[in-house]
Amino acid sequence: MSDHTERLEKLDERVRAAEGFLDIEGKRTRAAELEAQASDPNLWDDQARAQLVTSMLARMKDGVARYDSLRRRLDDATAMDELLAEADDAGLAAELVASVDTLEADVDRLELAALLSGPYDNHDAIATLQAGAGGTESMDWAAMLLRMYTRWAEQTGLGLEVDDVHYGEEAGIKSVTFTVHGTNAYGLLSAERGVHRLVRISPFDAQKRRQTSFAALDASEADEVEIDESDLRIDVYRSSGPGGQGVNTTDSAVRITHLPSGIVVSCQNERSQLQNKATAMGILKSRLAELERQKREEHMDQIRGERKAVDFGSQIRSYVLAPYQMVKDHRTEAEAGDPQRVLDGGLDRFIEAELRRRASS
Repeated sequence: MSDHTERLEKLDERVRAAEGFLDIEGKRTRAAELEAQASDPNLWDDQARAQLVTSMLARMKDGVARYDSLRRRLDDATAMDELLAEADDAGLAAELVASVDTLEADVDRLELAALLSGPYDNHDAIATLQAGAGGTESMDWAAMLLRMYTRWAEQTGLGLEVDDVHYGEEAGIKSVTFTVHGTNAYGLLSAERGVHRLVRISPFDAQKRRQTSFAALDASEADEVEIDESDLRIDVYRSSGPGGQGVNTTDSAVRITHLPSGIVVSCQNERSQLQNKATAMGILKSRLAELERQKREEHMDQIRGERKAVDFGSQIRSYVLAPYQMVKDHRTEAEAGDPQRVLDGGLDRFIEAELRRRASS
């Protein structure tokens, strides 16, 4: 038995198991039911129900399509392996090895989806990156993290949109709010919530001294909550880019303050004031939903007499670029000796380790 034949047999076992624990047949049945509802011409008489039906249908179909694609590719690779058993073909052998490598990575992601069973894990995520103390150093680090999450989203097949950004005076960003769209976006990104620490030789220090910088990521799921318009103060202002230079000649940026909670959100990414207002309202609803969940969790902790560690505000990971090269997650002890690959979006090993830690706790 060749090495790739054995790898393919193990992959087949894993994919068959995934079909069961991901309930693929149940998803097919549910998708058919939702398609029947979606074809009802009266569905959009109730906009809220219509949006729920179509979003659920999209999630069911996406889960089934991902599994079916994997199953087809595995069958194709098995057929290639059978051909190689009958005739030696160096080109086909190289193609098979590459295919098996990709399949193993994709099966890993499929199994990871089983760890995302929370009620909001499959929602879109709204995240905020905030530079910590340290001035330009930390602002530059926040910009590096935004690039890291943008690359990670691209590699994971998710969409990322920047909603609002406040630039540093010299370099980097003070804060940025962005939305991640796609399957399990919130479940995955929630594993990154907390403080990220960077150690490097400062590019802003003429004496080339080593500096430590901090930036924090917070994430909440995109959710719908009812908001009383009288509880809002809405301000419009002119969008600005790096260095405060005007990038818009109209007052299209929107800032919304929720008076009862004191939560303030803003958006200046779109050209239209209406678009910016809609995006800002979505962010506000997400923040309020997250606030309510936190209150419920704190109440239950008081009843149980427990105190939980707070994710946001705790240092979860260190990225050391000097005097040695290493990324270490302090929750799971997961490590990587190639920080540049991590900063280029290679976060899967850390996210999976944290999700497995949560599942076992």
